[in-house]
Amino acid sequence: MTTRKHDEIVKDIKVILAEKVEPNVAAHNGSIGFINFASDTGVATLKLSGACSGCAMSKKTLHEGVERLLKHYVPEVNGIIGEDDEQAAEQGYKPFIPRDERDV
Repeated sequence: MTTRKHDEIVKDIKVILAEKVEPNVAAHNGSIGFINFASDTGVATLKLSGACSGCAMSKKTLHEGVERLLKHYVPEVNGIIGEDDEQAAEQGYKPFIPRDERDV
């Protein structure tokens, strides 16, 4: 059980996203931002925007990269959930559909 306040944890999550995640995903025209942190479960909800929204590699990036970083630097984080930006389609980004599942 942590003795840190919710606001402190959220601040640390945002700092890690800004300093360690954003520069890498921005290089690929993407963005991963903070939505929420549930103190009771330790789950951080993140928003995938730009090229990250609907990207086939976003789940791998989230769980093998971002989640590992957050768990390391913010021990209260037990897991993450990624949500695609609902406005991504308006920006020209479409969810990835594997070739064998497309209507050709």
